[in-house]
Amino acid sequence: MRAAVFTGHGRPLAVRDIDAPEPDPEGVVVETEVCGICRSDWHAWQGDPLWESRGLEDGHVLGHEPAGVVVDVGEDVEQVREGDRVTVPFNLGDGTCPSCRNGHSNLCDNRLPLGLAPESPGAFGEQFHVPWADFNVVRLPDGVAPIDMAGLGCRFMTAFHALVHRADVTAGDWVAVHGCGGVGLSAVHIADAVGANVVAVDLFDEKLDVAAGLGAVETVNANAVEDVPEEVAAITDGGADISVDALGIAETCRNSVRCLRKRGQHLQIGLTSSEEGGEVSLPTDLMVANELQFIGTIGMPRPRYDEIFRMLAHGKIDPAAMVSETVSLDQTGEKLASMTEFETVGIPVIDEF
Repeated sequence: MRAAVFTGHGRPLAVRDIDAPEPDPEGVVVETEVCGICRSDWHAWQGDPLWESRGLEDGHVLGHEPAGVVVDVGEDVEQVREGDRVTVPFNLGDGTCPSCRNGHSNLCDNRLPLGLAPESPGAFGEQFHVPWADFNVVRLPDGVAPIDMAGLGCRFMTAFHALVHRADVTAGDWVAVHGCGGVGLSAVHIADAVGANVVAVDLFDEKLDVAAGLGAVETVNANAVEDVPEEVAAITDGGADISVDALGIAETCRNSVRCLRKRGQHLQIGLTSSEEGGEVSLPTDLMVANELQFIGTIGMPRPRYDEIFRMLAHGKIDPAAMVSETVSLDQTGEKLASMTEFETVGIPVIDEF
């Protein structure tokens, strides 16, 4: 099969013919219809913290925002059939650990981040393997287009879990979103869908225009103001109730915390780069004095996909609106590299393999 494969940290991906995957007894093989190109892929490509990507070897396949059709089924799989149209969470759980049993499969003790670890090849190719398929595979409802599912990948479901399950967003709350890449735009759209007033912050007017189209009632170009937290506080008459760092650099993380009103909640979605190395200093005394909450959030538990599907079915959300362009497999490396300078807008999706 054809795949865009890893050749070294920071080195161009190469499109090669490689062996197609075969299912293990509890797994399935899915023929890829679409796959988003995500900043988490970029972090893995760079060898940044958190993921096991520092151990990637030449020939590894990235890609963790897929949808497709099941084409081969392991002998012990009971609930998934050939021909099923499916997606999967990017954090694949074994279904048996305490976290999985308690509804938190995104925190599985034995999680395999699809495409982001050596033992879990991803979906930047014509096919990909899903372990523990009975637990991880999510069947697509009738009428859901593949492009919708690409929009509903890692970035959208992570933002959904953060705002709907981890924070206390209620109608009329002010939500500030720092960084309007794919996950940030998803957060803008979801916060608007649940009734919040959104302030979007970014360095690029083009991205802020998209954020406004997705529901942001105010936008802030961080290059055009002296102090981002002060600007957000002025817009919101005292500070945001919930603030999201959707990028992960030290500046956006601190700005997010500092723009909160008393008893506000900071959501950390963005992962740090090599410059931060997984560590960011914070205004701790301010957090204590104002009783601020710092909330980490990653992915979304497998059992909660139906919440998104119900909102999608009734027109409450439009994940396809996050998709900025479709590209071929041969363009994957170029699009991944463009994220280094934050050149992508929205979610680029591979739909030609």
